Amino acid sequence: MNNLPTQSDDYFKKNWVSYEKVLTNNYMEHQEIAGVLHKLLTDYFQKPFSLLELGCGDASLTVQALLDTNITDYTGIDLSATALAIAQRNMAQIQCRQTFIQDDISTVLEELAASQKQSFDVIMSSFVVHHLNLAQKDRLIEQISHLLKNQGIFILIDIVRQEEETQEQYCQRYSENMHQNWTELSSQDISIIENHVYKYDFPETQATLYRLAQKHNFIRLECLYKDTSNTAQFLCIYN
Repeated sequence: MNNLPTQSDDYFKKNWVSYEKVLTNNYMEHQEIAGVLHKLLTDYFQKPFSLLELGCGDASLTVQALLDTNITDYTGIDLSATALAIAQRNMAQIQCRQTFIQDDISTVLEELAASQKQSFDVIMSSFVVHHLNLAQKDRLIEQISHLLKNQGIFILIDIVRQEEETQEQYCQRYSENMHQNWTELSSQDISIIENHVYKYDFPETQATLYRLAQKHNFIRLECLYKDTSNTAQFLCIYN
């Protein structure tokens, strides 16, 4: 299901330095997003809750958001063993039951849905789903709808195209923003990320994502945050 070979160990190791620079300089506004996520989890879940994270990476954003919440059970899925090892170290400061699974997210979702043994209060993905094509996104949201508990939330933090924007226009806009504003990155860093955007980014518009959610019986979509470059959105999709 996953179009993104870059989630493998090899890619993670090769691009870790560039990724750290993006995080350190907050170019994708992870700090603001973590704050919004923390407020949502503390306000919405006054009782213990479980969270499944799809494509958790090193879980650095998630750890910030989970501090001082009522989380009791966390499951993180990622293809990269290296990323998961870092995620486990990062998550050590969160007191809850933790499971880390090295696998493709679609494979795990299929297995969980088939077993019908586990469901979650929150299913979350940050900067992963836009790597899938439209049919794959459709299937992913369908799987998620079967795994959420009643009154659960699908949190989608991701790249979102503007409503009238083409794929090519999005890529050009993202590239221009990097060249103008990501000034602490080297030309090699920019080239690596730019190549990734043009090869592996397939963002949808918010309207398309909402239609997919409605198709699979989600009742409401709410945007809690848009970044300053109007590229990423924090979407809450309620069942």
